[in-house]
Amino acid sequence: MTSTPSGESGTSEPQGRPLDLREPRQRVFAHVLVSSLVVSVVNFTVFFAVTFWVYLQTLSVLATGLIAGLFLGATALTGIWFGSLVDHHRKVAVMQASAAASFVLYAGCLALYLLAPDGSFTDPGQPLLWVLVVLLMAGIITGNLRGIAVPTLVTLLVPAPSRDRANGLVGTATGVSFLVTSVISGLLVGWDGMRSVLVLALVVLAASVVHLASLDVPEPPPTRTVAGDEGHGVDLRGTLRIVGGVPGLPALIVFSCINNVLGGSFMALMDAYGLSMVSVQAWGLLWGVLSTGVIVGGLVVAKVGLGRSPVRTLLLVNLVLWTVMILFPLRSNIWLLAAGMMVFMLLSPFAEAAEQTVLQRVVPFERQGRVFGFAQSIEQAASPLTAFLVAPFTELVVIPAMTDGAAARLVGGWFGTGPDRGIALVFVVTGVLGLLFTLAAMASRPYRRLSAAYRDAVPPTAGGQDPQEEPDVAPSVPAAVAALGGAPAADGQGDPVALRD
Repeated sequence: MTSTPSGESGTSEPQGRPLDLREPRQRVFAHVLVSSLVVSVVNFTVFFAVTFWVYLQTLSVLATGLIAGLFLGATALTGIWFGSLVDHHRKVAVMQASAAASFVLYAGCLALYLLAPDGSFTDPGQPLLWVLVVLLMAGIITGNLRGIAVPTLVTLLVPAPSRDRANGLVGTATGVSFLVTSVISGLLVGWDGMRSVLVLALVVLAASVVHLASLDVPEPPPTRTVAGDEGHGVDLRGTLRIVGGVPGLPALIVFSCINNVLGGSFMALMDAYGLSMVSVQAWGLLWGVLSTGVIVGGLVVAKVGLGRSPVRTLLLVNLVLWTVMILFPLRSNIWLLAAGMMVFMLLSPFAEAAEQTVLQRVVPFERQGRVFGFAQSIEQAASPLTAFLVAPFTELVVIPAMTDGAAARLVGGWFGTGPDRGIALVFVVTGVLGLLFTLAAMASRPYRRLSAAYRDAVPPTAGGQDPQEEPDVAPSVPAAVAALGGAPAADGQGDPVALRD
């Protein structure tokens, strides 16, 4: 056994410490979080605004679907590369570069929007429309660099016992961005089209670059010579070795991926289900209210933490979520739907914070960007496919079967019949699959191995711990990371980077 920082080992670890945003490092984290929140609001405002604007210009549902597909596909394709950029450069510099690149792209879009001839954007077959859309998507996707950099800055700036709570604040920021975006995008597009949206984006991004330049982030120089790295590029092979070297970590990423696959069914059909019961105005207002659930959930995580085992918390949360997803569609009732989605909004920050907290503890700091980026790519890769498959299957197969077909005759007497009940049946079946999958995960060996890996890990200490928590001696080489090809267990700065032996 090896020496570990006080309060960081095994079962004696104090489970959770309140955040102290007066402490210099954590105050810097607060600044980074606020900056990321504002930029996230702007980028998502651009995304929703261009979706609304293209539909209003072209009245083409296919065009809006292609925009969503472009966004999800580009997110999946760029995650690993963005993670490599985060690891090989200073985190704040990457965030500044992200804002600067988005600024340049949005400026080009504004010029194209203002100079284009009248009628250039009314036909979905016009090349100029898609040039504008692709440039806007590039600006939005570039902002995803922040989403990968922020969790690594939590590791850097927040002591290990408080990281779950810091991740809760990140979830709160996400909820705030959803709530604000849903209001801003519609108002701006209705008032002034895309012009005011892009002007707002340029102002905020310029302010973000200046604000980040004023922060003094105590970050060590990026380590480019850690054994096991495959160079300064994307380094997919090295990332796969890192992920495979942590017991149970591949299973966690696969679990999240399958959850996203199943969750894609709800994403693809939820609007149609809700609009079968209420008007579009009421549906938009309802989602504005439901977005507050993410804010509240994130604040609860920031207040109470995730408990002794974030891995177990993640699975328990999923048990509750899938159970709710089975129950609320049993009757076509807007209040049941609203209650179910509020539970989802309240608990989703727990799941997101749990996954981030686990990765921040078991993955070496200098490789966390690549692992977060890899996880993002894998978890998002199946979402477009699910969305594109579930909607046609539901419309062409399930809805007819639940209207006057075999399914209606089999369960229609108590479940109901019609198009809305067809969508509800897809929800119930998806919820049952998710519940069974989560129960299987809780009984699996990878779950036990990852729980043990988290419990026994020496948290990365890239400046994120209090001085009194630093170990007296460096830990020995743990087997899990030594298996990555004989790599030593410390980076170029002498910090421990892996699990205890």
